[in-house]
Amino acid sequence: MLAAAPVLSFAVALVALWLLVARLARFGLDRPNERSLHERPVPRTGGIAIVAGAAVSLAFGADTLWLPLGAAAALAALSFADDLAGLPTLVRLGAHLAAAGLVAWYVLSPMAPAELLVIALAIAWLTNLYNFMDGSDGLAGGMAVVGFGSYALAAWLCADVPLATASGCIAGASAAFLLYNFHPARIFLGDVGSIPLGFLAGGLGIVGWRDDVWPFWFPLLVFAPFVGDATLTLLRRAARRERVWQAHRDHYYQRLVRMGFGHRGTACISYAAMLACAAVALAAREQRGAVQAAAFGGACLALAAAAVWVDLRWKRHLRTAGASA
Repeated sequence: MLAAAPVLSFAVALVALWLLVARLARFGLDRPNERSLHERPVPRTGGIAIVAGAAVSLAFGADTLWLPLGAAAALAALSFADDLAGLPTLVRLGAHLAAAGLVAWYVLSPMAPAELLVIALAIAWLTNLYNFMDGSDGLAGGMAVVGFGSYALAAWLCADVPLATASGCIAGASAAFLLYNFHPARIFLGDVGSIPLGFLAGGLGIVGWRDDVWPFWFPLLVFAPFVGDATLTLLRRAARRERVWQAHRDHYYQRLVRMGFGHRGTACISYAAMLACAAVALAAREQRGAVQAAAFGGACLALAAAAVWVDLRWKRHLRTAGASA
């Protein structure tokens, strides 16, 4: 029964994606601009299929997670409106914070207000960083498959059926999306997909922590390639006093694409990092505290070394490009 839910989610998402690409391709197009990595208009409605696939979990035992799943669906609807017509930044951020605060309170209350605030801010940050990282073919879809697949495996090992079902259905729907999103992408997530995925990465992460399925650091390590790239890029842009909320092409994955690795190469490099972080997180989650700390710290150091490598290559790339100009 548990294995059937992700399979059905995959099928539902696949049918929805076929309809979105074959019948509704002109609806919600993402047109290239100076900050894009793609060169032709592509539909940005793929998140609708993932939301539809994730909803399957409610009929297979994940109904106890109705609030985080429902909040994600509400954010998807708001984000879809933003994809189509554009909404003020304060409206979007206000909705993200409200949803994050509601889920943090519902899942963890009673808890000290300061702790709830920190957790709500962390969920809101995950919500937005997933959106920041959705800019290269196959990248966000692959992270969803690996990240939520890891959630599902850890929850299944702990016999947490609702969490395993919800996570497995999200991973299954994301796998269907990846078939259409791997380079050359025929459809993008759009905000309607990236926002709820980021929100659920945080929301289900605290559910697993509450249920003792994993320690608090586990979601951070599972999604570390996204968390690290988005956070470091934001801090660097803030240090340069740039407008951090504006679209740009400064992320590490964007630099890899622009340096010649391309969408496929960048996706493959990122998948290796995602799988490595997930494997370390799954292996260390039930070990003693010192082992957990060493695993988390070692993975962070490895990602930091990878970031330095990209920085050095990027500087050489800029010098070469400047010399040939």
